Amino acid sequence: MSQPLNSSRDASNPPATHRVLITNKHGEKLVGLLHPTGLNRIVVLCHGFTASKSSGVIVDLADAIIKQGISVFRFDFSGNGESEGIFQYGNYRKEAEDLHSVVSYLYQEKYDVAAVVGHSKGGDVVVLYASLYDDVRMVVNLSGRFYLEKGIEERLGKEFLDRINKEGYIDVTNKSGNVLYRVTKESLMERLNTDMRATSLSISKECSFFIVHGSADEIIPVEDAYEFAKHIPTHKLCVVEGADHCFTRHRKELSDAVVGFITSNKASDTTLEDQ
Repeated sequence: MSQPLNSSRDASNPPATHRVLITNKHGEKLVGLLHPTGLNRIVVLCHGFTASKSSGVIVDLADAIIKQGISVFRFDFSGNGESEGIFQYGNYRKEAEDLHSVVSYLYQEKYDVAAVVGHSKGGDVVVLYASLYDDVRMVVNLSGRFYLEKGIEERLGKEFLDRINKEGYIDVTNKSGNVLYRVTKESLMERLNTDMRATSLSISKECSFFIVHGSADEIIPVEDAYEFAKHIPTHKLCVVEGADHCFTRHRKELSDAVVGFITSNKASDTTLEDQ
């Protein structure tokens, strides 16, 4: 189901953005924004942890891709942004299933899904997606984490395993003491049991894989990008010198790299009316 939104673009730019509702396998409605260009080739953008389809890096990427005449779909994973569901800490496999619901919907609507692009946690989700499904020929991992056992203590505190084994959950709070989200033992173990090495090795050699990471990433070290590259033989790696986790001051370099990869693998486009 889709409905047009008022677009900020002028009349010389692509048609108006559409708000789209897609039901995932759990019956939850995922909210997405479809940016059609009139051609059937489309790229799906996936946000990171506690982010949304409206995060700056996702919006800027969407703009850059649309300028190349390629349609874009960006959406909120279940439990995030405007989508239904309860936010969960790990949830990698469910988010990969959400992405599959999105890709399946777009194929039903006669779009050709050229690539799935994920930032941060979304990068891990698209890696997992590529290992589970064989229906998208290009995958782009931006600032994804290879070692999922790392980065937890920074959010949950020291001795987090002892605490969660005792209480069954940990509430993550802000500086004011307000609860931001709850981490259950089940969701934590799902993250710890998600093996990015095995996942990477199981990706089809027919899949074109692009890895982009900032050399100055303050959240996930660039070494993780090299680990992905080591285990995915079809990879192409781009390290953006000086860029942080969200490419805050390097959005043009990021957009140029992603657009360049997608367009260099370009198949022939057709209009939706031709389908």
